[in-house]
Amino acid sequence: MIRFLGGEALIVAALCAIGWIPTERLAGPAALPAMIAGGGISLVSAGLAGWLMISIDGSTPEGRMRRGMFAMFARLGLVVALSAAAVLSGEFVQRPLLFWMAASYLALLPLEVRLAIS
Repeated sequence: MIRFLGGEALIVAALCAIGWIPTERLAGPAALPAMIAGGGISLVSAGLAGWLMISIDGSTPEGRMRRGMFAMFARLGLVVALSAAAVLSGEFVQRPLLFWMAASYLALLPLEVRLAIS
């Protein structure tokens, strides 16, 4: 699990590093906290999904399917809840927040799939 979380954090950090200058130029310096928050939302939700993947029994094919579906819906639910809270708070610029949340969400999916099949 530590390796999984470390890989996720590395991917989010790399995305933020790559997107720092374009985000600042396109949306202004106020968009940088939104970019970091979007990456953080995806990181937290992927961490929850990873934890569910290792803590729910998957010894049978039905168990693995149930575990994967539960983790997927929990991740999506947490992303929607945290994104809605961040947008409604008014603390972040909305478009960069939602863009970076979605970009990092998609970038973290392969790690989650790898954890699910291992």
